[in-house]
Amino acid sequence: MPEEIKLSIVVPVYNRPDEVEELLISLKNQDCSDDFEVVIVEDGSTDHCEHICEQFKNDLNITYFFKSNSGPGDSRNYGMKRASGNYFILVDSDCVLPPFYFSEIFKELKNNPVDFFGGPDGADSNFSDLQKAISFTMTSWVTTGGIRGSKQALTKFEPRSFNMGLSKRAFEASKGFSNIHPGEDPDLSIRLHQMGFQSRYFPEAVVFHKRRISLKSFYTQVYKFGSVRPILSQWHKESFRITHLFPSLFTLSVLACMLMTLLSFKSGFLSSEIIELNRVLLGLISVYHLIVLVSSLVELKRFKLMPMALVAMWIQFYGYGYGYIRSSLYLKLSRKSPKEILPEFFFKEDESVQLV
Repeated sequence: MPEEIKLSIVVPVYNRPDEVEELLISLKNQDCSDDFEVVIVEDGSTDHCEHICEQFKNDLNITYFFKSNSGPGDSRNYGMKRASGNYFILVDSDCVLPPFYFSEIFKELKNNPVDFFGGPDGADSNFSDLQKAISFTMTSWVTTGGIRGSKQALTKFEPRSFNMGLSKRAFEASKGFSNIHPGEDPDLSIRLHQMGFQSRYFPEAVVFHKRRISLKSFYTQVYKFGSVRPILSQWHKESFRITHLFPSLFTLSVLACMLMTLLSFKSGFLSSEIIELNRVLLGLISVYHLIVLVSSLVELKRFKLMPMALVAMWIQFYGYGYGYIRSSLYLKLSRKSPKEILPEFFFKEDESVQLV
């Protein structure tokens, strides 16, 4: 007889009470008949959300914890250790769940149980234009290969912690997330695959991810994503994909074209072969920009959002590419450990809540 499914949704929070309220409203409005538990872990915030959680005590089976700041990965570990379910659902505080979300999770797990899983993220209709443009560039097949939203693009699916499920068995075997951030979720997925656990993509279990983004904070986010990827590739050499290089190669190609175009105005400085190569590269780059514009129009259905999607794509590629190149050089040129070279991407061990 299959094991009864008991879900605990675990949410780390850092100074985001308004976001927590929106998330809890969406949890309150779930249409599933099965019960679930909500575990909110306040990660050393100064702007607490406990009073928000209290407002939902009569509507949700909710538990609130406060702990010292040790990062989102360790806070998820903290919550999973204290949760009562045998499956943990991990979402970020800046997510909103559609009413059918838990119905989809229960349906998938009852039909075909798996130890870890995840679904896509997208933009709700009431999100701002900027949030929609950024959501497009973070999820579209023309910018990320559809890694977060395309079943066909995946070999071994690596769920991300804004929409991730994990069995208690897999959590206890892996000890959960490490203290790197960002990058703690692909690191955990890779380790789980190495241990023999199976993952699966739940295509209908979508979350609406607000990302609490300005262009400046979006740049910071993707720069960090690019910076930690070489660390993960060093830890898990088999995880490297040629697509990880695309933002860096794209950025370097554009810079090279700009330089060659400037030099071409100086008579005789560049050979005809180099000038012709530059024209070919410019043509390919122009075609790619056109593909991004057309894809954004098809998906977002508004001409107004096309230039915003293009700007978001540029920020994503430059930020990720620069972070990837910088981090790769640091790691190649030093004999020190990643934690010693790039300490800003690690929470200190003595600040984290250790697993027992």
